[in-house]
Amino acid sequence: MQARRILILTNRIPYPLNDGGNLAVQSMIEGYRKAGWEVYLLSMHTTRHPVPAEKLDELFKGLAGFATVPVNNDVKTLPTIANYLFSRKPNHVQRFYHRSFGKKLKEVLLSFKPEVVQMESVFLATYLDTIKESSKAVNVLRMHNVEHQIWERLSDEIKNPFKKQYLKNLAKRIKKFEIETWKKFDLLLPITKDDAAIVHFLYHHVNMVTAPFGIDTSDIVPSTNERWVGYHIGAMDWVPNAEAIKWFISQIWPQVMNVVPDFKFYFAGRNMPEYFQGRLPDGLHCAGEVEDAGAFIADKKILIVPLRSGGGIRVKILEAMAAGKLVISTDVGMQGIEAENGIHYFSANSARQFKEAIRKAMSDKVASERIAANGKVLIEEKYRQEAVADVVIKGIEALL
Repeated sequence: MQARRILILTNRIPYPLNDGGNLAVQSMIEGYRKAGWEVYLLSMHTTRHPVPAEKLDELFKGLAGFATVPVNNDVKTLPTIANYLFSRKPNHVQRFYHRSFGKKLKEVLLSFKPEVVQMESVFLATYLDTIKESSKAVNVLRMHNVEHQIWERLSDEIKNPFKKQYLKNLAKRIKKFEIETWKKFDLLLPITKDDAAIVHFLYHHVNMVTAPFGIDTSDIVPSTNERWVGYHIGAMDWVPNAEAIKWFISQIWPQVMNVVPDFKFYFAGRNMPEYFQGRLPDGLHCAGEVEDAGAFIADKKILIVPLRSGGGIRVKILEAMAAGKLVISTDVGMQGIEAENGIHYFSANSARQFKEAIRKAMSDKVASERIAANGKVLIEEKYRQEAVADVVIKGIEALL
């Protein structure tokens, strides 16, 4: 039988592979390829996430095709204000609509003739008309998050009244846009059961397959010579990550120092704000953007995830558990991962709880190792790349 053809659209080049969203796209691509599908990747090459020209030639060589389109998606003050005052659409939608991308998309549809088109962001849905005019492909939306939930949670955390009002308004617009968009796709692929439940509550008549991040467990190398220190790595231009680290440093760290004064915490990420790179309290270490995320993580035992906003599934948590790390996380951080507190990880949702979880981890390392080992088994059983890809492909094949 001839191989199926799928065109995957992304609103940024999924590189480097030290970011949860990029890893999730890469995992999906590999899942299709291992199943024998031909994959064409069309990505926006954005000003906010540029990739060096010399790297582009090396990327995604095993695909049926890979193309990029330059897109300026900078957040600009005047257009943002104009959008807030005069438009009903979220600012994100306008920032990711560019005629040049639509033109290239049409060319690829006509030449590659995909049977399936999969979008990796709801904000690419403005190109659905172009797809339907030029193709009879099944249209799939991969939901890395329920986007409006991120901004609702973030607005709850913000103190500045003007910023709070803006974020609440933005969340309301995104929610309306999302619900209208879900209706237009043949299939939705929420990344967690929680996200699927939200979609079902807001719009009942939708075809969905829950598709968590799939880990290629054969690539995971268990760490050796680990130090019992904490770490966090994540893109700092994603607001929930930056807010999480702010909270950890200002509210959690002083309490941790009262009970475990020798504990150390290392954090890294792309686009690290300058205020994190200045003088920090003893025990805190900011590595900025690291060239090799694997090397940064390898010798550290405890992943700390103090997220209080955001959605979807945290790829870094799955990878850490697969490598036998101990995870201490909020409920928001663990969203979508079927793990139990005290069995697979430690739950902490307040500064006091983080302090107690770190104290417990450091005072009984034998029990903590047992919890980390349980987490590793959970990933191998429920989040293997092949198993996730099989579920997704069956859902798509039913439509084809």
